[in-house]
Amino acid sequence: MRFTVPFALSLVAALAAFATGCRSHSSAPVNGLTPVRLQLDWYPQPEHGGFYTALLKGYYKAEGLDVTLLPLPQYGSVAQLIATGKAEVGLGSSDQILEWDSNGLPLVAVAATMQHDPQAIMVHKDSPIRDFKDLEGRTIAAQTGATWLKYVLLRYNLHQVQQVPSTLSIANFLADPGYVQQVFVTSEPFYAQRAGVQVRTLLISSSGYDPYRVQFTTRDFAAEHADAVTKFVLASIRGWEEYLRDPAATNAYLLKLNPALDPAQEAYTAQALHDGAFITDANAAHPQTGTMNGARWQSEYEQLKSLGVLKGSVDPSTAYSLAFAR
Repeated sequence: MRFTVPFALSLVAALAAFATGCRSHSSAPVNGLTPVRLQLDWYPQPEHGGFYTALLKGYYKAEGLDVTLLPLPQYGSVAQLIATGKAEVGLGSSDQILEWDSNGLPLVAVAATMQHDPQAIMVHKDSPIRDFKDLEGRTIAAQTGATWLKYVLLRYNLHQVQQVPSTLSIANFLADPGYVQQVFVTSEPFYAQRAGVQVRTLLISSSGYDPYRVQFTTRDFAAEHADAVTKFVLASIRGWEEYLRDPAATNAYLLKLNPALDPAQEAYTAQALHDGAFITDANAAHPQTGTMNGARWQSEYEQLKSLGVLKGSVDPSTAYSLAFAR
């Protein structure tokens, strides 16, 4: 769930391939099962736990699917890989889908992986920063070109916030009590606390910028293989519900796939996903894994439009479908 590759470069490649019809979707049944490749947005990790649970428990197979989970290649772009047919389904966020669509990629979100994004800013426990307005006059380590930061600057009328590129390390944070860093609440706080540093986090979603994390495909694939997409979404929902109940077996499997993981960190992440209700949205009137709301997509479209990040015209109603998660 990290995004470190400049999107413009991969977008150019994706559009070029799309224009020349470079497609390699593999949807012919094999041994009675329809193959579906899920392109992850990072290396295997607990934030992908529901998909791996569905694989391990045979939920995809029970739906007639042969699902392969693909780690993100170094310097890879999920949007490019989906648009050029290297995988059928990818992981991203709703704001990305709207931006990609506005740049000419006909992609559609088919289900919500997370109702709310676990990205946040992390500060030391004694930091005077208690709200986003307190960022005025501060420096923040954040993803280059982060749309959420543009939103925060505009909403809170901030004029003196400096940004430095974020890294995959918390070394600078540990060394500087005044450091402010963009993080995932499911990950970096664990390592800071293990190093003996007490922290606080402020979820970006609490600012009013609140994208879904989604599963998406191309509009053509969603239309031509609606049955396979529906089965994939339903099996994934079942996997996530099971992972939240008992992540132990899946975490053990993830550790084999990605030895860089730490068992204690895996347990921390799984608990954070559960306690934060990122998957199920405990604050909703009727919490349900996977579902999305059209009004929320429209609101997000209006936010992005006001920020000037949508480069071309896009109809927000074509960027998502509510037909698959039910």
